[in-house]
Amino acid sequence: MTAPHGRRVTANLALSLDGRFHGPGGPADFTPFAPYVTTEVARDHLTRIWSGATTALLGRVNAEGFLAYWPSVAEDENADPRDRGYARWLVETEKVVFSTTLAEAPWERARVVNAPAVDIVTGLKGAGSGDILVNSSPSLIRPLLAADLIDRLYLMVFPEIAGGGRRLFDDGLPASRWALTHQEAGERGEIALVYDRVR
Repeated sequence: MTAPHGRRVTANLALSLDGRFHGPGGPADFTPFAPYVTTEVARDHLTRIWSGATTALLGRVNAEGFLAYWPSVAEDENADPRDRGYARWLVETEKVVFSTTLAEAPWERARVVNAPAVDIVTGLKGAGSGDILVNSSPSLIRPLLAADLIDRLYLMVFPEIAGGGRRLFDDGLPASRWALTHQEAGERGEIALVYDRVR
């Protein structure tokens, strides 16, 4: 599926049953998610997320965490091939990192922008080819949802009630309709979901 006006914009995020993308301990609290991120369903979903994308959008915190961890996985011959595939893609693809504090990107094939996500994505949609993936960065996903710029959502839902932490779908987002185009459940109760925006 191609977006009606330019490149498709996709976004991925893991959520608890109560809709949170981190636990009550703050943004670094991924305790509710840890038991599920290396399951077969989660790893297959990871491959699905990046396979059509040629640009990755990241918030600064995610960029610092991801790009400190994944490059070593790309070089690890013993790593799961799906993890290694994602790692290589992340290292090699064009990356746009949103930051108000970084002056320049310390990573290869990355540029830093200090501008609204809506403006940057609108510009990217009209140039190049391949999907634009908002890579697990809710600070970017929220304003793009509000502006109706996301065409596909890749969600992993884990069978835990976090009981605290930030939610992706806050009140105030405009109403929208989505079609379920893929679903897969794992043995531990985790569910991979792909939703396409119906316009």
